[in-house]
Amino acid sequence: MAGQQDTLYREAGKQFAPAIARLARAMERDLDSARELEQDIHCELWRSLARFEGKCALKTWVYRVAHNVAAEYRLRASRRPAPVPLEQIDELPGPADPEADAAENHALARARALIRVLPTLDGQVMLLWLEGETGADIAEVTGLSADAVSTRVHRLKSLLSAHFTDPHKETSDD
Repeated sequence: MAGQQDTLYREAGKQFAPAIARLARAMERDLDSARELEQDIHCELWRSLARFEGKCALKTWVYRVAHNVAAEYRLRASRRPAPVPLEQIDELPGPADPEADAAENHALARARALIRVLPTLDGQVMLLWLEGETGADIAEVTGLSADAVSTRVHRLKSLLSAHFTDPHKETSDD
């Protein structure tokens, strides 16, 4: 069984490691905390694959595990004293257009900050949608109905859009 677990983990890593990293960065502003969350997700994913019976797609399993670990991580973090909010801009290597890259980084940072303050389930729905998952896939991962997912995605897109079209709205994590 351990050989199959390792094989499944390698396959999951090949396919979904970038999505797991994005989830961790979206959930955690602090880079070290995001790396810790990413590592926790990978550890739990490897452990969980011993129980994987193939009753759902590997993608669904990976997203369920990742989002459950992220939700638990957020819950634990919410019980700790709130950190002092600091603005942090991710740096992309080798920018071709520094102004465009800075604007994109700022937009990504704002989107992550907005997602971070959403209720956990809404944040998970939005992240899966941003990953390009279908409503049916999101429903399977989150346990919501496809109609509920559609409604949430529409509402969340409107909410996020309003924050980007109103230049006076700023996001804070207080």
